[in-house]
Amino acid sequence: MKVHKVTLMITDHDNVGAKEIEDLIEMQSYPNHCISPIVVNITTEEVDWSDEHPLNMKGWQTFFYRLFARNN
Repeated sequence: MKVHKVTLMITDHDNVGAKEIEDLIEMQSYPNHCISPIVVNITTEEVDWSDEHPLNMKGWQTFFYRLFARNN
């Protein structure tokens, strides 16, 4: 068995909310329980979204890491 640390960037256009996203990830039915994801940490930042937002562009990683740098 292997354990993987996974960080996801999820843009929440419908305001689903962090807790609901966590629940959706953890409650998925994977065949034969081949993986059992557990969300250990979830951090949320508000942004004013547009088609020109840096997270919607090539090179989004720079903005992503700056946005969440204060939470590390």
